[in-house]
Amino acid sequence: MSKRYNLAVVGGGPGGYVAAIRAAQLGKSVVVMEKEALGGVCLNWGCIPTKSLLKDSEALHLVKNADKYGIKVDGYSVDFGATVKRSRGAAKRLSKGIEYLLKKNKIDHIAGIASMKSSNEIEVIDSGGKNTIVECDHAIIATGARNRELPGLETDGKRVISSKEAMMLKKLPKSLIVIGGGAIGIEFASFYNEYGTEVHVVEMLPDLLPVEDSEVSALLRKLFEDRGIVVHTSAKVEKINRLKTKVKVQLTSGNNGEILEAETALVAIGVQGNVEGLNLENLGIGVQESWIEVNEFYQTAVPNIYAIGDVIGPPWLAHVASAEGRVAAEHIAGKTPKPIDYDNIPGCTYCRPQVASIGMTERAVKEKGIEVKIGYFPIKASGKAMAIGESEGFVKVIFDANYGELLGCHLIGPDATELISEAGISRTLETTYEEILNTVHAHPTISESFMEAVADAYGEAIHI
Repeated sequence: MSKRYNLAVVGGGPGGYVAAIRAAQLGKSVVVMEKEALGGVCLNWGCIPTKSLLKDSEALHLVKNADKYGIKVDGYSVDFGATVKRSRGAAKRLSKGIEYLLKKNKIDHIAGIASMKSSNEIEVIDSGGKNTIVECDHAIIATGARNRELPGLETDGKRVISSKEAMMLKKLPKSLIVIGGGAIGIEFASFYNEYGTEVHVVEMLPDLLPVEDSEVSALLRKLFEDRGIVVHTSAKVEKINRLKTKVKVQLTSGNNGEILEAETALVAIGVQGNVEGLNLENLGIGVQESWIEVNEFYQTAVPNIYAIGDVIGPPWLAHVASAEGRVAAEHIAGKTPKPIDYDNIPGCTYCRPQVASIGMTERAVKEKGIEVKIGYFPIKASGKAMAIGESEGFVKVIFDANYGELLGCHLIGPDATELISEAGISRTLETTYEEILNTVHAHPTISESFMEAVADAYGEAIHI
């Protein structure tokens, strides 16, 4: 049996389900095919459950430091199993929410593994082996990505784990080596350190969070080390030895070698696209290093087949996949969507303190030889930050000195991931520094720090 749709979406993650709903809003008949839970990695094994874990670690931090706020807490205990359970519950509820949204928008959902039989036919095989043929006018591939594994660094789910196992451990490890200093590794390092695990972070490049501004990375390293996290940068993992009760991780840094020992190692060194089994090569769809090749509207070499999200390569971010899904759906519907400006994508890391950024780093503008005005505002000068007892960090803004364009904004400190959207809107609207300063910011708020940093760039700062 087969049924024909205007659009078939392969993958129900933040790219796929958003594309499906937008297409349905535009009057298209739509089906979504997903082999696991709706919501994809982000909702089930990434963005949402990790933020639940990190919120619990923030609560623990407050309890441990309650005396700073004049509150005495004696004899508290930690139920790590309850923390994990709350995280899984949040993911499950939101997955059910996606199921509701598909039904609300009259979108069919088929559970199973999909493969492209032709440009207009997709076969879906469910867990019981039953196959369904879906006919479609257009298709969107949104199959996402998975943890990348390198020879010698393979995960086994026990001593050497991936991020998926890291959010479901039955007990706290006494010690943990995090291999990879990107956002995923840093978030888990922050989380487990708060719960008392001895944490080492190993990063091959010179800085933690290598894509961030160097000053942000440097402060984060200092604050992590102040918390007792041991940081190893410019260090390459040569080998992991798996023993009965521990792991040994062999590092090289320059001409020096070192062996780290811990109960568990977490490998967080990037991702690779889920392109296997889709039959793309037989359709003439280009794939480079596991990433599907697309144009600015996400069409592949076969014009009625589109691809979005992590499977087309970096930046591997849920909000990027969702934005790409909207553009693809609107293009399929005959609209004229504006291509995404990848220079204006916010990046967020939800460690303590939070890190967020958008646009160019100071390093990047120097490489391009752009003359700039740079403004800073230290969070310790914020009245709200002092009142809430979170005063570490800063806001840094970078303006083109000749044209006044806001080239970049970099934050480290409380609520950084919530504040970054103001800079994003400012860049999208090509807002001038005068317009930012003439926008009255509520007091006392952390968001005033952005306004103050902008004022500093032009010599008009009041509170520093």
